[in-house]
Amino acid sequence: MGFTGGDDIAVTAIDARDGHGARGTRRARGAVAGIGLLCALALTACTSVAQQAPPTPDTVTIAPTVDPAKGAAPAPPAPVLPPTWPLTGIEGAVAQRAALAVKIENTAMARPQTGLEQADVVWETIVEFDVSRFVAVFQSQVPAEVGPIRSVRPMDPPIVAPLHGLIAYSGGQPGILELVQASGAQSISHDAGAPGLYRIKTRAAPHNVYGSPQTFWDQADADHQAAPGGQFAFARTLEAASAVAGGSPTTTLSLHLSAASNPSWSWDGTSWLRSEGSAPAMAASGARLSATNVVTITADHPNTGFGAQGGAPVPTYSLVGSGDAVVASGGKTLAARWQKDAQDTPLKLVAADGSPVILAPGNTWVELVPNGSGSLTLG
Repeated sequence: MGFTGGDDIAVTAIDARDGHGARGTRRARGAVAGIGLLCALALTACTSVAQQAPPTPDTVTIAPTVDPAKGAAPAPPAPVLPPTWPLTGIEGAVAQRAALAVKIENTAMARPQTGLEQADVVWETIVEFDVSRFVAVFQSQVPAEVGPIRSVRPMDPPIVAPLHGLIAYSGGQPGILELVQASGAQSISHDAGAPGLYRIKTRAAPHNVYGSPQTFWDQADADHQAAPGGQFAFARTLEAASAVAGGSPTTTLSLHLSAASNPSWSWDGTSWLRSEGSAPAMAASGARLSATNVVTITADHPNTGFGAQGGAPVPTYSLVGSGDAVVASGGKTLAARWQKDAQDTPLKLVAADGSPVILAPGNTWVELVPNGSGSLTLG
């Protein structure tokens, strides 16, 4: 008879007490063993489930702590940019020498000039008799010689005053000399016997006064030895210059400054090349005169009370104020405005939206176009 339930267990137990034999006893023992086996199996199953699925612990997030004694972690240091020359924006170790402005002649008798190709900035102005004359400013390079050097004019003080440096010239009228002295620049005059100015024998007077820039720098007084502040804003790269980034492609700049002065500039893919009329403008070294930037400034060009030979009026430029400008860099041009707040502050270039116009790193020629009589044609 098989095991079917609890009633059989009770019967088997009674049979054992009544003495019905060993068979009843064995059946009772077998039933008890079966019950034990079932319980063991049940316990094993429960234990296996518990081992296979342990409880998942709660996720705990620990926030970073800041040591109150040390404070927050310092910000990473700003990148250190290499220094740049103040008048060109070119990277390099800047020499602690002043800006040197030299008054250079630009007639047919004066060409080719010496040292112009090493100037950081050249300003072209129209003086009496419609003649062009330069104010060449040197600082990053030291030419062995410059010339021919001529006399100062009334438009020179507002050009050189922001530089707080030196100005070398052959001489000048007493009233104009007073204006130059009042500009704050240290004068180095041939007529006054300053060292470093001399006449050469290969040219006729008055086109033969030349000078040694290093000798000019050597005589700078204590107030005129520091490097100049920046005169224009410069980009770090050609591509970042305002005209390159937002200007119009241009290949030629044709200027009419006066009846006797019609220079032009052409883009050769690398720089702007200067011509005097149709002839390439050359330096005495054989180098073509060129510029990274050409800045055209249109300003009033009134006569002054000073007179030249035969009573011809000596003009100047009204450079404290504002007016139209065109900036050429990298084969492109950008219309802008110029502004100069005082004689001793640099001339600023501003875009149509009021933002600063930045030039490409390199040398700059500034063309002063007489308002009303001069012109610029872009090609």
